[in-house]
Amino acid sequence: MKINTIETFKDKLIDNMKKLPEPDIQEVLDFMEFLIRKRSKGTTVPHKAEIEPARDPILKLLGIANVDPFSNKIDQDLYSQ
Repeated sequence: MKINTIETFKDKLIDNMKKLPEPDIQEVLDFMEFLIRKRSKGTTVPHKAEIEPARDPILKLLGIANVDPFSNKIDQDLYSQ
């Protein structure tokens, strides 16, 4: 049974990094920096803002195509040859 320590992991990481081409090393470094930033900010998921249809201009437009003349024969207009 092999006992893994932090130093063993670090050595393994360095050995594997030596086998990678430079662009892949940069990608690994970017990922490591991402993990460090993520851990420093905490792992909580930010609360999603409440959706207010009356204040959202996109939500106000939902359903606008369900009235004539927009909805009349829309499938035919979109998919006919």
